[in-house]
Amino acid sequence: MEGAKFKQRFIERGSHKNKGLAIFTSGGDSQGMNAAVRACVRMAIYLGCKVFFIREGYQGMVDGGKNIEEANWSSVSSIIHRGGTVIGSARCSEFRERSGRLKAANNLIENGITNLVIIGGDGSLTGANLFRQEWPSLLNELEATGKITPEQKEKNSSLHIVGMVGSIDNDFCGTDMTIGTDSALHRIIEAIDAIVSTAYSHQRTFIMEVMGRHCGYLSVVTGIVSEADYVFLPESPPPQDWPDRLSGLCCEADYIFERNAGQRLNIIIIAEGAIDRDGSSITADMVKKVVCDKLKQDTRITVLGHVQRGGNPSAFDRVLGCRMGAEAVLALMEAKSDSVPVVVSLDGNQAVRVPLMECVERTKAVENAMNNRDWDLAVKLRGRSFERNLQTYKMLTRLKPPERTNPDESRCLAVMHVGAPACGMNAAVRSFVRNCIYRGDKVYGIHDGVEGLIAGNFKEMGWSDVTGWVCQGGAFLGTKRTLPECRFRDIAARLKEFKIEGLLIIGGFEAYHACGQIADQRCTYPEFCIPLVVIPSTISNNVPGTEFSLGCDTGLNEITEICDRIRQSAQGTKRRVFVIETMGGYCGYLATMAGLAGGADAAYIFEEKFSIKDLQQDVYHMASKMAEGVQRGLILRNEKASENYNTDFIHRLFSEEGKGLFSCRMNVLGHMQQGGSPTPFDRNMGTKMAAKCVEWFTEQFKKSLQPDGTIHCTDKESACLLGVIKRQYKFTPLADLIAETNFEHRIPKSQWWLKLRPLLRILAKHDSAYEEEGLYITFMLFSIGLVFGLLFVT
Repeated sequence: MEGAKFKQRFIERGSHKNKGLAIFTSGGDSQGMNAAVRACVRMAIYLGCKVFFIREGYQGMVDGGKNIEEANWSSVSSIIHRGGTVIGSARCSEFRERSGRLKAANNLIENGITNLVIIGGDGSLTGANLFRQEWPSLLNELEATGKITPEQKEKNSSLHIVGMVGSIDNDFCGTDMTIGTDSALHRIIEAIDAIVSTAYSHQRTFIMEVMGRHCGYLSVVTGIVSEADYVFLPESPPPQDWPDRLSGLCCEADYIFERNAGQRLNIIIIAEGAIDRDGSSITADMVKKVVCDKLKQDTRITVLGHVQRGGNPSAFDRVLGCRMGAEAVLALMEAKSDSVPVVVSLDGNQAVRVPLMECVERTKAVENAMNNRDWDLAVKLRGRSFERNLQTYKMLTRLKPPERTNPDESRCLAVMHVGAPACGMNAAVRSFVRNCIYRGDKVYGIHDGVEGLIAGNFKEMGWSDVTGWVCQGGAFLGTKRTLPECRFRDIAARLKEFKIEGLLIIGGFEAYHACGQIADQRCTYPEFCIPLVVIPSTISNNVPGTEFSLGCDTGLNEITEICDRIRQSAQGTKRRVFVIETMGGYCGYLATMAGLAGGADAAYIFEEKFSIKDLQQDVYHMASKMAEGVQRGLILRNEKASENYNTDFIHRLFSEEGKGLFSCRMNVLGHMQQGGSPTPFDRNMGTKMAAKCVEWFTEQFKKSLQPDGTIHCTDKESACLLGVIKRQYKFTPLADLIAETNFEHRIPKSQWWLKLRPLLRILAKHDSAYEEEGLYITFMLFSIGLVFGLLFVT
């Protein structure tokens, strides 16, 4: 997708009048479905369409009657924060028969529906495609039996479908994440974090069974973000003698080593569809028997079950549902009679349209590979993200460090924080330390940032020093905002004293700035001629060179959860508006994305200038919504959105102008946004980014090795920032990022999330022009695997 040209299209209000569509959810429910339903309804109304709900999935389509009802704007008010699906979901055996599909077709024609949005799994989407293929013959049969007129047949001659994948399993090929997966991971991690305390108290081993059917995505990611000792996966099964291997891996000597090293618990994750290499089932009870009989460990089993489907959706799933829902409606509006049905997917950070049946065929190819015991192909077909997760898990879950095999190749590295604390920092440090030790390197932790570096506050990190760090917020190494600036001589002396040959800096904009300052002094201080790399970590997400910073997902979820609670506090209170101030400096990422995830009416940010007229217009807009029956309003403001139009001013303006219509309350969230337990997203990203950095250091050491065995590098590629761009982890030289940086306001000059702001206003019933973001992507299936072919259409 890099370098591709994509023509922007702006979609105006009412541009598709007199068209209609229906939305239904099918199969198993998942968190985030309501966000997708809400976005579909409101985007369709914005375009001038007539919208219908089909309740209870395919069963409601077959039964018709009250199950098919017209939806309006208020039908989807106050549902974005709710789990499950408000329009119901069901598995329908009758629709699998042609007679059932005939009834469904008749019910759709009676309501003038020829455009369908399906939110479900691969089975639901396959059924929809079969329905579309049979549509002409179904109409012929209905006309022949006199149930529809020739005019109705001609008017409804073609059926258009667009799918969105709602599944906690993340088992659908063609999308990086399905709606509900991130929320399911939240439920799993919440349970494991709660269990850790009791396991720690009694020095127990816990066996956790997670859902996922025949897909091990939930299991492998859970293994990474919970520091699990062993994971049983369907796609990468152990051999038949797994009991001996498990007892060998977790032998009594290792068990004693772990306990002496401070680890008082062990966690084993087992997928509900776990099997061995011969296809025989592996159950939690079987694993417990091995652990109890052979390892003599106190062991408990916890089966999480449908808890994983429940609870409120995460911020990620809410935003994903909003983006996919809007894109699905646009895809339907642009469909022609000969258009290939598509499923709206996520490719990295880009909403894309992928041919539906190609995705279904690829998903079935995984099943076939597993049935044929071709495990490597099954893992490959799951996608690069799954492969990377599996590789990371295997690297990090060693019960003890290996012996150093080649001392000549070992290096001395250091890791430190610069900037404000953010969740995920500890996960990154743990991953970096253990990957370095596994490689045979010595690694120092530098406490208290640049000040600790100057003071010589170095500590050599051991394998067990970072046990239990993944689930902890904050920064155990300590962090400060101090920049190197005029202390370069002292810094160089400390690096020389401890013989540091590579430096990892984890932090926010200050870390990026500090590393750049050190790299700029290489010509003066040869001690700085070592590989330098930055992992961006800040809730503000204001560092150039990356679309996501470590910690911003946790911060976003904290704000979203607080907004839910604040709005709930007004339950029963007539017509109240809340003005909430978020952190972020001059970067409006948190305010914008929390506004989208929380269903806010407006979000004021520095990057998008606003005047008193805009504020007045929003007051009038709020008043009109209250007059229509809406009881609560939500306004977000970034802390530095405007020097004069501050939070107090906006609060007083809404209070004064809303007298007699609504009351107004103000909340400044403050530093609670930096706290909390890291989300699965941040734990996983921190773990993988640090592992990537170790690989990068290894390559840099090979390139910059001198004849005397020392490391010396001065090229710009040896001082980089690791970021997430589209679906790639990319190392960008710090020198190349200078032109992309607004140093005065500490923000990037270009930010991807700004294009989502029109969607926020559209979903809040404002007038706006939405920029279409969907790309059309096809899969080409070859015997050697999958090759991505990109076709961009506008």
